[in-house]
Amino acid sequence: MGNKDKARERREKRRQEISLVRTIPYSDHQRWWTSNTIAVVTGANRGIGYEISHQLAGHGLTVIFTSRDTSVGEEAAKVLQERGLNVVYRQLDIVDPSSIEAFSTWIEEVYGGIDILVNNAGVNFNFGSDNSVEHAEKVIATNYYGTKNMIKAMVPLMRHSTSGARILNVSSRLGRLNGRRNRIGNVELRRKLEDDESLSEELIDQTMDMFLEQVKDGSWKEGGWPQVYTDYSLSKLAVNTYTRLMARIYSERVEGEKVYMNCCCPGWVKTRMTDWAGHTSPEEGADTAVWLALLQDQTVSGRFFAERREINF
Repeated sequence: MGNKDKARERREKRRQEISLVRTIPYSDHQRWWTSNTIAVVTGANRGIGYEISHQLAGHGLTVIFTSRDTSVGEEAAKVLQERGLNVVYRQLDIVDPSSIEAFSTWIEEVYGGIDILVNNAGVNFNFGSDNSVEHAEKVIATNYYGTKNMIKAMVPLMRHSTSGARILNVSSRLGRLNGRRNRIGNVELRRKLEDDESLSEELIDQTMDMFLEQVKDGSWKEGGWPQVYTDYSLSKLAVNTYTRLMARIYSERVEGEKVYMNCCCPGWVKTRMTDWAGHTSPEEGADTAVWLALLQDQTVSGRFFAERREINF
C-alpha cells in the first residue's frame, strides 16, 4: 500500500470515529449553554456555514443566521425554522462596514450581545489546478479583512460569563506558515510571523499589502508566495496568524470577560467553493467548528484544529 493509500485509509478511519462521536449527545455537565446562548454564523446560507448553523441550533442554541443575499438567506433559514430550530435570519455583508455597523446595532438592541461568533463567510475563485490572482484583492478583503472587521465589531458585544465568549474562524491548512508544500518562501518574513514577540496586526496587514502590490505590478510569482491557490492561501494565513495574535490578547482579560478564539480547517468539502470536488460532506466539514464552539475546556485558545485534532500553524 502506497503512502497516499495509507493516508486515505487513516483519514477515512478518523472520519468514521468522528461520525460515531457526533451521535453521542452532550451530557448535562458538558452543556454550558442554554437556549438563550446567542451564536452568530456568517455566510450561513449554504455549505459549511449552513451546516454549522444547523448543528448549533440542533444543540439548542439560538443561531443568528446571516448572509449577504437576503432572499437566498431567508429561504435557507426558513428550512431550519420549519424543523423547529431556533434560527433567526439577518442580512450581513462582511466587506461592507455599514452593513456590519447596522448588524451590530441590531444585535445590541434585540439581544444585548452574543456568546459565540463563527466566522465562516469567505470566497475562492480558483478550482482544480487553476491559480489565478485576478480576484486577489477581493479574496483578501473578504477572507481576512472581513473576518477581522467582524471580530472587532462583535468583541465589544460579547457577553461576560464564567464560560467565556467564543470566536471560531473557519480557515484552511493551505494557510499554514510551515506547510511543506504551500508556505511562504521568504524565510525572514515567515520567522517574523511565527514569532509571538514580533507578530502584530500591522505585520499581518503589511504582508497582505506587499502581496497585493506585487499582484498589481506582476512580480508576485517571484515574491516567494505560496504557489497553490495563492490568494486564498494567503488570506487564510492572515486569518490563522490573526487568530494566534488576538487569542493571546484576549486571554489577558479578567475572569468572566475572556474570549476564547481558535481556527479550524474543515477539510476539502463538497461545496460550491470547491466546485463540488471535495471528498468530505458539509456535515463532516462543520463538525470541528461546532465542537470548538461548544468546547467546555477553557484552556483551548489560539490554536488550530482539523478533524477535532490540533495541528500546527
